[in-house]
Amino acid sequence: MANHFSALKRARQTTKRTATNRANTSRLRTALRTLRETIEKGDKAAAEKTYRETVSALDKAIQKGTLHGNTAARYKSRLGARVNAMK
Repeated sequence: MANHFSALKRARQTTKRTATNRANTSRLRTALRTLRETIEKGDKAAAEKTYRETVSALDKAIQKGTLHGNTAARYKSRLGARVNAMK
C-alpha cells in the first residue's frame, strides 16, 4: 500500500480512471454486439438505425481514448459493408 501522499492520490486517481475506462469499453462492446445481433436477424431498417448508433459510439470511444482511430475506422468499414450487403 502507498505511504506518500502523492502515491495515495495516484492510487485514488487510478481507481477512478479504471472505472471510467471500463465503462467506456463496456458501452462500446455492447453497441457492437447489438449491431451484430441485429444484422444476424436480417432486418435491414433496424440494422441501419443500429449502425448509426454504433458509429456514434465508436466516435465517442475515439474521443475518450478507448479506441484508436484506425481501429474504429476498420470496424465502421466492415460493419457498414455487412449492413449494405443485407437484402
